[in-house]
Amino acid sequence: MAFAEGVTEATTRAAVILLTALSRHIHRIGEIQSERLRELLRNAEGVRELLREARDNGNLGTAWREYLRDAIERAVLTTDAFRERGDIFLEHEAAGCPPVLFYHYEVMMDGRDLPFKSNYMLLRIIPPEGVAVDNARRPYIIICPRAGHGPGVGGHKSDSQVGVALREGHPVYFVAFRREPEHDQYLSYVTRTEAAFVREVMRRHPNAPKPVLVGDCQGGWATLVLAATNPDLTGPIVINGAPVTPIAGKVGENIFRYNAGLLGGTWIPMFLSDLGGGIFDGAHLAHNFELLNPERPLRKYTDLFRDVDTARETFLATERWWGSFCLLHENEIRWIIEQLFVGNRLVKNKARVVPERRHVELKLIRAPIIVFTSHGDNVTPPQQALNWIGEIYESEQEIRILGQRIVYLVHDDVDHLGIIISSNIVNKEYSEVATTLEVIEALVPGLYEMRIQDVKEDDVRTRYTVELVERSLDDIRALGDGHDDERAFAAVSHASEVQAQIYHTLVRPSVKAAVTEITAEISRAMHPQRLSRALMSSKNPMMAGVKLAAEQVREGRAKAAPENPFLAAEALWVRSVEQAIAIWRHCRDLAYELTFHSIWNTPWVHYFSDSYEAPRTLMINDDLRALPEVAMALSGVETGGFAEAVIRMLVLLSNDRGGVRRDRLERWSHVLAQDEPFRSLDAELLKIILRQQTLIASYEPEQAIETLPLLLTDSEERRRAYLVVRYVPGTIGEMSPHTVALLQRFAEVLGQPWVEGDLTDDPLAM
Repeated sequence: MAFAEGVTEATTRAAVILLTALSRHIHRIGEIQSERLRELLRNAEGVRELLREARDNGNLGTAWREYLRDAIERAVLTTDAFRERGDIFLEHEAAGCPPVLFYHYEVMMDGRDLPFKSNYMLLRIIPPEGVAVDNARRPYIIICPRAGHGPGVGGHKSDSQVGVALREGHPVYFVAFRREPEHDQYLSYVTRTEAAFVREVMRRHPNAPKPVLVGDCQGGWATLVLAATNPDLTGPIVINGAPVTPIAGKVGENIFRYNAGLLGGTWIPMFLSDLGGGIFDGAHLAHNFELLNPERPLRKYTDLFRDVDTARETFLATERWWGSFCLLHENEIRWIIEQLFVGNRLVKNKARVVPERRHVELKLIRAPIIVFTSHGDNVTPPQQALNWIGEIYESEQEIRILGQRIVYLVHDDVDHLGIIISSNIVNKEYSEVATTLEVIEALVPGLYEMRIQDVKEDDVRTRYTVELVERSLDDIRALGDGHDDERAFAAVSHASEVQAQIYHTLVRPSVKAAVTEITAEISRAMHPQRLSRALMSSKNPMMAGVKLAAEQVREGRAKAAPENPFLAAEALWVRSVEQAIAIWRHCRDLAYELTFHSIWNTPWVHYFSDSYEAPRTLMINDDLRALPEVAMALSGVETGGFAEAVIRMLVLLSNDRGGVRRDRLERWSHVLAQDEPFRSLDAELLKIILRQQTLIASYEPEQAIETLPLLLTDSEERRRAYLVVRYVPGTIGEMSPHTVALLQRFAEVLGQPWVEGDLTDDPLAM
């Protein structure tokens, strides 16, 4: 009976998922594409009117001849741009795919010189002329993603993550990598190498705080692994578009996560690595990225054809990085697939960097973590970037108990690459994060959302205001639509292991015996991403006359007039083809998702995966209160001095407000860094006090207030403590009624008169 009920429940749940996916895809196709179709029809009507007007004026033939010459010339110039792209590609590959950086750099350390050899390098970015850095300021270490492309995406132009840090006066280091991995390179070797790099940066900047680590995309989860296995090394951690929980997503939206269930799991990269002689080609990953939105590559080329006179240099600069493909050792890609993208083990504390070491536990990270994600990112949606927080922590209260600070920022619409390279994002979000990092460390432990708002000044200049709003794990869960659809991935993980064992035992020996170094190199050279570039290079005899033809075209270039009706017709044709591809993509995604859930979200497959599911029993608040860390903190509610009392009151104010604006946080950070007695406190001791007072204020707020006089026995100390607590929140007009009432309560308990006016000067600095 119970078995039948379980089957019925699972069947119902699967049916709901299928119907939800079907309805959402159909709604998207019907709403988005129908609107685009209406726009297309309106544009078609406009083109018809332009053609009719040209015919009535007797200019149709002239316009056609003008357009035809312009189109032929643009075709020649576009072909020449492809030729130059091919030459750049071959030259770049022959050089070993060095970092594509806008800035000059010098190699500070080489992973090949370390005991566990890797192909990673530590680069010091040389500040450009006119930019001064202070070696006493916190250094930045930007870890480049190794997700198919070569290194350089975080610093390939002036408006980049490197540029933001340099403009703020910070020393900047860049973790790059060579095209080819070292012999038998493991991911653990890379982690050890990166840890050695961080130690070297700390050695070079002994008077600076611990460095900021910035990890983009795949470099994001790699940064978390580095910090979890070396918790003593890092300062604040910033991860951008990082797929830490790759199986998460919304039904009907995020189909990239279904690849393993439909394409075969781990055995596919094993097979491709065997064809490459033990090396996995990153061009496969780049190719998959383009297939996710196939209309975008089309638009890239049609935009070049339309604006080839002005867009050539930008196109070539972008393609220099986009056409730079790295290689991974089979050991590395297999770890990534098994531990992360199929197994989802990192957030379950089951991932091992190497077999003989303990599991990677992200809870061990004590440095503040800032997560940047976007609703417009269909490669790493917010659920994949944030759900790990709800997986590894019991509640936001546990985050506080552990003294951790996690801040997340969710953009509305920027896509995956835009998170890393968009100039608008760099100049707004990254700049604000960079200037806020120093004060985030002074935050009360907890989970926060960062909100950045535009403020117009004089209708010309724009400045940004930053607010940190306290959040719960339920706020993160609300970004998705539950976890029912994720049960299927346990079955995928189990099936992937079985398939990998079968392949390893029965097929792999034959494949390895048939592959030589020459065939492995040929297989890489014949990859469509490489072949399409190489065939258009100057080495192809058929391209011999293209350069000369392009030079002749530039000398006598005759552009069509902007109002030429055939240019409008060309744009209409491009949009119609783009929409046709988009409709095909939506239909493909619909079939993809329905097929996945029809196979893997059935009662029988759930039975197959039962032993692979690890249900979590979440601790309730009373359980957390009983933890030794909490009990020890509460036992000290009546002990302490001036520092403990001030921090306790400010924590109580923060709990009451549920968030804090950056100006208030900056005042508090200034007090901690510049004023006595806080300035003389060791940084680690200050963190311990902040963590202890946070627990006291969270679990015993009334007792925390009533015992304040026991911490401040001197009347002068009480006056100074009350004044600094009154100063940090800012002006009375900006305070909530609850904050004012709490400040009045502090004044009453400490026997201090209420301050009617605003305190604009730091009381401890006077």
